[in-house]
Amino acid sequence: MNLLITIAAFVFALGVLIVVHEFGHYLVARAFDVKVLRFSVGFGRVLVSRRVGPDRTEWAIAAFPLGGYVKMLDEREGEVATSELPRAFNRQPVWRRFLIVLAGPLANFLLAMVLYWAMFMHGVPGMKPIIGAIAPASMAAQAGLRAGDIIIRIQGQSVGDEQEARWLLLKYAVEHQPVKLEVQDAHGTIDWHQLDLSGVTADQLDGSFLHALGIESLRPPLPAVIDQVLPNSAAQRSGLQVGDRILTVGGSTIENWDDLVRIVGAHAEQRLDFEIERAGSRMELTVTPGKTTENGATVGRIGVLPYVDRAELQKYLVKTSYAPLPAATHAIGRVGDISLFILRTLGKMLVGEISFKNLSGPITIADYAGQSAQVGWIPYLMFIALISISLGVLNLLPIPLLDGGHLMYYIFEIFKGSPVSEKAMAIGQNIGMVLLFMLMAFALYNDITHLISRS
Repeated sequence: MNLLITIAAFVFALGVLIVVHEFGHYLVARAFDVKVLRFSVGFGRVLVSRRVGPDRTEWAIAAFPLGGYVKMLDEREGEVATSELPRAFNRQPVWRRFLIVLAGPLANFLLAMVLYWAMFMHGVPGMKPIIGAIAPASMAAQAGLRAGDIIIRIQGQSVGDEQEARWLLLKYAVEHQPVKLEVQDAHGTIDWHQLDLSGVTADQLDGSFLHALGIESLRPPLPAVIDQVLPNSAAQRSGLQVGDRILTVGGSTIENWDDLVRIVGAHAEQRLDFEIERAGSRMELTVTPGKTTENGATVGRIGVLPYVDRAELQKYLVKTSYAPLPAATHAIGRVGDISLFILRTLGKMLVGEISFKNLSGPITIADYAGQSAQVGWIPYLMFIALISISLGVLNLLPIPLLDGGHLMYYIFEIFKGSPVSEKAMAIGQNIGMVLLFMLMAFALYNDITHLISRS
């Protein structure tokens, strides 16, 4: 079932993003009366198609789904009747061609803005930005932060929930900038702390970077009671059941769920004796945790989920919402911030300040799509918004074959006074193909590496 949800969530998200992107090209082309021959979702052999409208535009779904295109009337791709020459793409002034190409990425940014705007008005649930344990001698400890502090502002920006705090800290960590945190302690006292992020390394940005800062998120205390046993897991094979309370593991007393996670995590593929309470009776079982990799370390997992007291959880939850106009302002700001962050991150990858291990391919994206869809519709829409921004930024990169490459040619044309030569464009296409192939190879390699590390 999880696999089906992942596939469906990925296909739906991908379909929406492709259609929105290509529809941006299509609408502006039609606005300038450029004839559109085909609107295709996917590449390669056409699976389904239908011709509609006065121009008999072909609307098609093709075999290879990772992309799409809008094919316009163009003398460079075939003969054009004399009567239709004014409607050919290549006959349009350079500023029109520029806007038609630019419309695709802009449509992706607009989609993200609309999604964020709707979510900010509805209200985005999250965890309160409360700091949990602070590691001794860590960056957070040196800044004077304490467990129980609530983060109110970071560099003057209000913090609504833990996710927003994490995002802002990550943004400044990539820049290795010190940040000023306004916090409220358990007694309600407001204080300021300077957190120096200059020591954050590229490897620490790969994983849970808050942990690298010495900050643990505060979570409601969870009893060591099993609420769900995952199929084909070590727990299911050993006979653990929903409702079991874990009393001891390997002779160590289990006070809460964190104790269970800590002990099991340290004993990957090692037999452990469990003492449990089931329906008022005590019994013993032997469990051998499986292994997985988290942040480069091998940890044990048995495949169980904890019971959550909903009433207790509400104390730690917050819902951030805005009126329509402030929601729009926040949405535009969020899209701008994420776009700049992606560009800075890509730049730092090129100069070696951030590892290429951060690149994700279709397998990882599909996994995230499935995970977010199973959590709820708001996380799923936020996922779509984030990928839409990434797609918009990627397409604006000055790489031939991408929209940004065509825009680069048009900028040259504006200053040169004439179109770029076909020879130069052919060379650029070859360079662009190599660059995109390398990018895809890195992303797929990372995907496969992540899959192997989790197996």
